[in-house]
Amino acid sequence: MRTGSRQGAGAIITVAALSAAFGTTLVQVVAGMMASLHAQRLEDVANVALMLGMVGAVFFTIAVYVGGIVTANAVSTAIAGRTREIALLRLLGASGRSLRGSVVRDGLRQGVLGAVIGLIIGAGLVAAGAEVAFSSGAFTRFDYPLLSPFVVLPLLAVIASTVIASWAGSRRVLAVAPAQALGSSTEPSYEELRRRSGRTVTSVVLVVLGGLLLGGGVLLGTITPLGVLPALLGGVLSFSGIVLGSSVFLPPLTALTGRVLGRGPVARLASANAIRNPARSARAVIGLVIGVSLVTMFAVAAATFGSIMRRSGELNPEGYEQFEQFVSVSTAVMSVLLGFSVVLAAVGMISTLSLSVLQRRRELGLLRALGFTGSQVRAMVVLEAAQMIIAAALFGLVLGSVYGWCGAVSIFASIPDGGIIPPTIPVAMLASVLAVSVVITAISSVLPARAATRVSPVAALAVI
Repeated sequence: MRTGSRQGAGAIITVAALSAAFGTTLVQVVAGMMASLHAQRLEDVANVALMLGMVGAVFFTIAVYVGGIVTANAVSTAIAGRTREIALLRLLGASGRSLRGSVVRDGLRQGVLGAVIGLIIGAGLVAAGAEVAFSSGAFTRFDYPLLSPFVVLPLLAVIASTVIASWAGSRRVLAVAPAQALGSSTEPSYEELRRRSGRTVTSVVLVVLGGLLLGGGVLLGTITPLGVLPALLGGVLSFSGIVLGSSVFLPPLTALTGRVLGRGPVARLASANAIRNPARSARAVIGLVIGVSLVTMFAVAAATFGSIMRRSGELNPEGYEQFEQFVSVSTAVMSVLLGFSVVLAAVGMISTLSLSVLQRRRELGLLRALGFTGSQVRAMVVLEAAQMIIAAALFGLVLGSVYGWCGAVSIFASIPDGGIIPPTIPVAMLASVLAVSVVITAISSVLPARAATRVSPVAALAVI
């Protein structure tokens, strides 16, 4: 059994290629920087290499984590729309384990293909960038490895994450009964998800426990920088709980956003559709929540750190300007590196919306038959995407601000005259995140909106 439609397979390959390209670029850039340091015969190159390698590993791990979530969601969405087909295969004698194994093998092939494509793109970009830098005189030409042997590490990580994500995303195959071949494929409603107490209780426990550890870390941070340890654990636990319970937490926020976007018939339908299948909607935007949270977290942490340093008087007036420049540059670099996870989330959003439109052809055809025009159907799809993305972006901004403030205070509040201060929110960063959300909405809804009106009402109603 194949993973799903071409859109689903294309999204998995694209995510694997982007992740591999990102990892290859990081490895090649670090290798080039090390070659430059060796050429200049600088001391302590080993420690610099270790530091750069650790920084690169952190950001690549974040990208792989987001990419894995996007891949798992693409597989889950594709399988959710093929419940009846899977049930027919079960009815004909196929076992759930064999069907799931087929999906995982597909994931392996797609991961390998995407990793190879990403390797070529990443190595090519670094080589081209190096030649431009040498030709322009920005750097003195030196010998550097065209392909570092360490590029095998991100490639293996991407392939492994794709296989694991395919396995995790295909768990629904085991729950499909042969009798479902006689019905239609549906996803659980919001009320059904809330009644699944096990997942919800686990999510709430993780969020509460994580929140207590975050608070304890902040209080401990007024005494010692070691307060960051319980705060870090609390952040991981609470965010894991939010991701686990995203299909319960996000629908109310999405519904609230839908009310703001309008009360006309098209807007009401879009709002209802966005929360009708909360699991599918959560899969579409959870990657964006993670990406926005990470970018916001580092920006708020850096800004709050600056406020603590200014309040403590640790810097003399002459050092303020250099310090502000350092914080601005660091925030910009972090935002660019973490922004890659937002790109991966956008790919997942496009894939999920496209698959959703394909799975709702009959419903969209019925709307056209009842009098909806093509432009109204397109507007409905765009509004669905808009309210989900805006809700995810705002949620990510809030989460990132809380985590960034807790991190900064737990580390630096023990500085003399530092203490606990309110979070410092960089307004420019907030505006840029919202602007990027608007762009993602426009991009992610173009293809699904076109697909929604490409088929005639008669042909759509004939779909079984």
